Amino acid sequence: MPYPDRFYPVVDSVAWVHRLAALGVGTIQVRAKDLNHAQAVALVREACAAAAGAKLVVNDYWRAAIEAGASHVHLGQEDLTEADVPAIRRAGLTLGLSTHDEAELDTALRHDPDYIALGPIYPTTLKVMRFGPQGLERIAHWKRRIGAIPLVAIGGITLEKAPAVFADGADSIAVVSDVTRNTEPDARVRAWLGHTAQAA
Repeated sequence: MPYPDRFYPVVDSVAWVHRLAALGVGTIQVRAKDLNHAQAVALVREACAAAAGAKLVVNDYWRAAIEAGASHVHLGQEDLTEADVPAIRRAGLTLGLSTHDEAELDTALRHDPDYIALGPIYPTTLKVMRFGPQGLERIAHWKRRIGAIPLVAIGGITLEKAPAVFADGADSIAVVSDVTRNTEPDARVRAWLGHTAQAA
């Protein structure tokens, strides 16, 4: 299977990881904020167990990911400046990196990432962003620049918008609110899985 999978949900709890894995999701990112190291290690261990056969990606807490025996980590640009990338690589973890502009993309490429994320593609209400919506045109531009490196699009993407995002060059779509804030999340996940399986 490709890494990351074409449907790539991002959630904030072990309960969500377990729920998504049970539905057959192949790649799941756990993104919880403001944890100390011990809390982060505990979260990663529980999430890895809950993920079962899914690929669990740990957001930000790279030290905890190493200590807890995770296989995948994702870093934002701020975390990247403080991370020990050689230590991450020595531990055998894959590394995904967030980017928002050309300078951040240049920085990310210097670290030979396993995938690059671009966002927000559309307006998002989940957090205050320093960058405005990137739009579909930026996806095509990023893909031309990064070549064979998988490109993950994130930010305000719903299932209805997914075909255009894939058509412009995204290899994977990271999804947050379209699942976690959906009134019928399990049905929405199954719809995403069905769509991405057909499009693969």
